[in-house]
Amino acid sequence: MKDPYKTLGLDRSASQDDIKRAFRKLTRKHHPDLSPDDPKAAEKFAEISAAHDLLSDPEQRRRFDAGEIDATGAEQPRRGFYRDFAGAGGTGPGAGWQRGGGGFDPGEAEDLESFFTRAFGGGGGGPFGGAFGGGFGAGRGMRMRGADASYRLEIGFLEAANGATRTLTLPEGKTLRVRIPEGAEDGQTLRLKGQGAAGTGGGPAGDALVELRVSPHPFFERKGDDIHVAVPVTLKEAGLGAKIEVPTISGPVSLTVPRGSSTGKVLRLRDKGIRNRRTGKRGHQYVRLHVTLPETEDPELTAFLERWEPRAAQDPRRGML
Repeated sequence: MKDPYKTLGLDRSASQDDIKRAFRKLTRKHHPDLSPDDPKAAEKFAEISAAHDLLSDPEQRRRFDAGEIDATGAEQPRRGFYRDFAGAGGTGPGAGWQRGGGGFDPGEAEDLESFFTRAFGGGGGGPFGGAFGGGFGAGRGMRMRGADASYRLEIGFLEAANGATRTLTLPEGKTLRVRIPEGAEDGQTLRLKGQGAAGTGGGPAGDALVELRVSPHPFFERKGDDIHVAVPVTLKEAGLGAKIEVPTISGPVSLTVPRGSSTGKVLRLRDKGIRNRRTGKRGHQYVRLHVTLPETEDPELTAFLERWEPRAAQDPRRGML
């Protein structure tokens, strides 16, 4: 995965505000909903979101800068683990196993299993003889559950709202089908039973823990189970009233704009929000109107406004000065 700083076009001295501004700028440019003709938009946006997720978390950013985790958030392998375990200072209980101590160097062991095999007998011939009844070498008699494996999955806002099924490709090439429940939340962790590391001695496999990271939407905003969206309306629609189509998380619906509406007026669409997983009830969608003037000059509108005299004096900025 690319360096998250390069993905956001930043250097390592960037502030948290710099990271936020860069993410918003790139979101407007590369969000798949705003670039439907670009086949690489989704991939690019996923990279941008992953970079933002890592760098916007101060602790994760610190660990990445320190080399403790990689750009995906995965732990970096620690060097010298077996030497530390054996006693790197030459005076601990494992000092006699180090190079020059009359034994072997555990720092050269390929994995923990081979370390125990060599250290504790592997059939009775290790430095402790047969004191451990044949040793731990091959894990004989040990039945252990496999370790859990943690992953992070980037999903779209609407996938989280409506539910979806995604395929997660693991580093070793294996794939997992992940069912995203309706109303999933950012940071929610899904547990996939038996999809972690294999057990030992016939023990069960661990689980896969998949943390969901929900990408922001260009115009929808979630607050609890409610959805908020700002919708532009023309001067005529606001002044005379109209029926317009507005987007919802489940598709466009018709909305009545009352006559004489102003910018900031909020209308409610019942049961058009997120379905609550516990109660089964849906939240609402709140539509905030934003009155817009024509993008190009309209001579008739200009002429009308120049000769129009309101019947009652109006001061929309009263109380602000």
